[in-house]
Amino acid sequence: MDQSFAARQWSRRTVVGALMAAGALCGAPAFADAAADAWPSKPVRVVVPFPSSGATDLISRVIAQRVSQDLGQQFVIDNKPGAGGTIGAAEGVKAAPDGATLLFTTSSTHAISPHLMPRLAYNVEKDFTPIAHVADAASVLLVTPSLPVKNVQELIAYAKANPGKLNYATSGNGTIVHLNALEFSARAGVKLTHVPYKGTAQSITDLVAGQVHILFDSIPTGMPHVTSGRLKALAVTSLQRSSLAPELPTIAETLPGYSSVTWFGVYGPAGMNPALVSKINAAFNKAIQNPEVATALAKLGAEPAKPGTPAQFHSMVKADSARWAKIIKDNDIKLD
Repeated sequence: MDQSFAARQWSRRTVVGALMAAGALCGAPAFADAAADAWPSKPVRVVVPFPSSGATDLISRVIAQRVSQDLGQQFVIDNKPGAGGTIGAAEGVKAAPDGATLLFTTSSTHAISPHLMPRLAYNVEKDFTPIAHVADAASVLLVTPSLPVKNVQELIAYAKANPGKLNYATSGNGTIVHLNALEFSARAGVKLTHVPYKGTAQSITDLVAGQVHILFDSIPTGMPHVTSGRLKALAVTSLQRSSLAPELPTIAETLPGYSSVTWFGVYGPAGMNPALVSKINAAFNKAIQNPEVATALAKLGAEPAKPGTPAQFHSMVKADSARWAKIIKDNDIKLD
């Protein structure tokens, strides 16, 4: 082959290759944005790391169904329970970052478990893309009817006047029920005895009978016993009064700064395109503003979160995690 001809061919290939590379680089954002615009082009798998028919599962279905209706695409709930939700959370990490698989989870997997299980199969900061904060569920502070107190201030005064005599029921070490009570004890400056149960059903029975004195329970399961007169409700754990029990004050009205809710949120795997994250965030924000969603969530003891950005969601989770990390460390909490 003529050397000059070969040189010209090599030069042509070099220039064309360079132009194609440059075009690919320039077109990458446009391609990514186009992919985001097309979402969801196929059914979306929503991993829920808790059992079917549990609170997280039911809440996820209410919200996912609304998103599905708004977008005209199927959202399929995939329950992956076990190890306090950490098995399902790890499952969400394995997905491709294309929005076809999302993780619907709670405080347990991202703000509490990392401080109780140092060998988790995921890193909250590195392995996920925060997308949307969608709902919150406050708890209610219940006391046995025989306890001579009518509000949080009187409960604290009684506990201080009777050191070591009051106990509280929980659904186990490291649960949100346990952590709520520990934060209350710390802020109030009182000592309470922990009585762990395997669930809330037996603890409610013992609370009514006066065998235990205090329980932080969910609003849907706790308030019917208050309405029937079997228990007394003193306050809710959220920073603001709850629309689900508007007659009750907050603990923060007596102990400024006390705030605890179980939050629910949507994550994707690490490495998601920001344009795609923004679109998914907008879809979930729209869903939680639907009045029918709010009504359905209320029956499950939850309230829609205030619509926000992925960055706001991330900041909220970091603050929540830091608070529980301190409570867990200060009380040397170990899992059973």
